[in-house]
Amino acid sequence: MDIKPAVDTDLFEEVELLKKKVSSGLLPDDLKDKAFRMIKRLQRMAKFGGYSSEYEKVNHYINWILKLPWFEETEDVLDLDRALEIMNQNHYGMNDVKERILEYLSVLKLRKDKGGVSDAPILCLVGLVGTGKTTFGFSLAEAMGRKFIRIPFGGLGSLLDLRGQSRAHPDSQPGQIIKALRRCGSKNPVFMLDEIDRVDENARANIMGVLVELLDPEQNQFFTDYYLDYPFDLSKVLFLATCNNTGNIATAVLDRMEVIQMPSYTDEEKTVIAKEYILPKALKEAGLEEGTLAIDDDLWPLIVRPLGFDAGMRSLERNIQRISRKVAKMFVLGKEKHFHLRKDNIKEFLPSY
Repeated sequence: MDIKPAVDTDLFEEVELLKKKVSSGLLPDDLKDKAFRMIKRLQRMAKFGGYSSEYEKVNHYINWILKLPWFEETEDVLDLDRALEIMNQNHYGMNDVKERILEYLSVLKLRKDKGGVSDAPILCLVGLVGTGKTTFGFSLAEAMGRKFIRIPFGGLGSLLDLRGQSRAHPDSQPGQIIKALRRCGSKNPVFMLDEIDRVDENARANIMGVLVELLDPEQNQFFTDYYLDYPFDLSKVLFLATCNNTGNIATAVLDRMEVIQMPSYTDEEKTVIAKEYILPKALKEAGLEEGTLAIDDDLWPLIVRPLGFDAGMRSLERNIQRISRKVAKMFVLGKEKHFHLRKDNIKEFLPSY
């Protein structure tokens, strides 16, 4: 007598649920067809009792493609006054950089109003550590009403980190580009490629090749992650890049960007920023009310420059946070309710070296 193969009922039901998810999902037509072909193969396995790890791979792949923003995007806000207001809230001075950002937004607005492609030269912010490069990315995204995502390139050791790995490999995953798009849920975010000059030396050539594709509007509409094995349109992404210097960046990459130099802060600018921005924020983060701490004006040079010149703001931020934490501790211990920093007590609050 003939023996019919046993049907793996559980797997068959799981495959049917997977098919329903794909049917109701928002996917490009040919990608949906590809998913259905994968599901059909699983159905044959279920029919003949052939459960295998293939189901887990297909399930993982389909869950990934269903959660990507193939069609979702935010509506741009291209209001120059609003953009300047937001940049002024987050950055003191740097008028040349702000002016260039406003010109950039103006190009986007005019091209969009005329029905053209709303693209513009890709900006690369070049400056020393702590000069506010990354913060400008946040400001631009907020001003435009776009989502913001950032990929740190410092120490990046393989192009697979960006492109993902083929599904032929066990435990394969998409690369950071696709992962970031899934997190933000939009196909037109402000996408910051941070510290592109600090990639691993051994992988530099390959990573620069990926950057050429990302930053080229003729190529990035067909960006293909090795895991997805299907092109994702990045043409509506607004890319920004940052670096400390351009010496380690391939010429082909630089050719696709417009370099903007981020100036160092003067001591006078740092003092204003410390008083108006950093100190109020640090007090709030320490749980202290505004007005709890007063600092004599002649002390600011010691706080701004305890160890010599620093182009950015990070040492200053650390010093003020340290002061705020010490004040918070003294407040909790009940020593005082209001604190006044003077020349005779400032050493208690600043680090000694």
